[in-house]
Amino acid sequence: MKFHWFAEATYDDLPEVFPQRHQSGSVDYPAALVDSARVGANYRMQIRLMQQADRLGWDGLAVNEHHQSTFAMTPSPNLMAASLAGTTENAAILVIGDSLALYNPPVRVAEEMAYLDCLSEGRVIAGFVFGTPMDTAFAYGVPPAELRDRFHEARRLITRAWTEPEPFAFNGTYTKLRYVNTLPRPVQAMPPVWVPGTGSVETWDLVLDENYCYGYLSFFGLANARPIVAGFWDRVEQRGLDPNPYRMAFTQLVCVADTDAEAEARYAEAVRYFFTRQKGAPHYGAPPGYTSQASQREALDRAKGVSPETRLKATRGELSFWEYDELGFIVAGTPERVRQRLRELATELRIGQLITCMHMGNLPEETAAMNNELFGTQVAPYLRDLWADHEDHWTPAVSQHRVAAHAPRIPVPSRQESTR
Repeated sequence: MKFHWFAEATYDDLPEVFPQRHQSGSVDYPAALVDSARVGANYRMQIRLMQQADRLGWDGLAVNEHHQSTFAMTPSPNLMAASLAGTTENAAILVIGDSLALYNPPVRVAEEMAYLDCLSEGRVIAGFVFGTPMDTAFAYGVPPAELRDRFHEARRLITRAWTEPEPFAFNGTYTKLRYVNTLPRPVQAMPPVWVPGTGSVETWDLVLDENYCYGYLSFFGLANARPIVAGFWDRVEQRGLDPNPYRMAFTQLVCVADTDAEAEARYAEAVRYFFTRQKGAPHYGAPPGYTSQASQREALDRAKGVSPETRLKATRGELSFWEYDELGFIVAGTPERVRQRLRELATELRIGQLITCMHMGNLPEETAAMNNELFGTQVAPYLRDLWADHEDHWTPAVSQHRVAAHAPRIPVPSRQESTR
């Protein structure tokens, strides 16, 4: 099993009740309420925590792209990835990812990811994302009905720019270039590609057609994920493809402490902050044309997970710490309890790539560093055996080799201990 450290750079000083005229933490949130110096301190903290995760054996370090958002203040994931590519040694640099439809021209993505792959000695995972409605339609003004066409045209251009041996002309609908001759090229002949999604059937077919990894980015727990993950694996079976667990990634908030009581004491406030500040106005969430009719039908036919009432309670902070845990919004407790819960989750959902959220909301750096240490040394080594009989085609070979050589292992009992 593989583990990837996810940097969700949430601004950590948001009021619980947003200003009356502003229903959302994205798009139109008052810039005067965000302290840039504090944002910079948060960036530096995220980088330090990911550098620690690299030393502790995480398989990947994941960065994302959002715009005009207080929830994830990373408008260019490639910038944070560059900070990591030159200051870490082992983990993959998982850019999950660049919103392809927003780049003009998209060869900029090909160039910057190639730079990252060269700097990291071949450790880049290329995440291609469609982008949220807030990012694409409202912050960047892309017509929702054009989004997928723009994405696919950009994806074809980028992958061709990495692999075409000679300069070529590209005459697309949205991008027209007389000369495409991307320099540098990635160290990897073709970096592995991940595409995140939330249940769109078109995204399922894309990743299966192209042999990409599908990343289900859910923060609403196991019960909510079950029908969507089951739908994906049903699609794999219908297509007659190998149900390799490594072709799916799953996001999970994790809170580890020496005792269950300490876990609640240290993480409860940050968990509540994380869920109560994810406010989004309904009119930003589903602009016409963003979701296809086929995906809407699939969502209506799909078995339901977490009820709207429970989700509303979570976002209002009306759940207790252990109710968040029971519903799977978080996995919390002692190392023994966390590894048991994660083994059950990964086995039930057939997950080979776990994207761990070790820092959430306004969690202090000291606690996040403790979380890293306990997970890296007392949880991850005990789950490495999961899916060991399958080959991971979606993590760079160099990072797999380096992590295997340096990651913490299960302590071997001494001869005296083993004979007691």
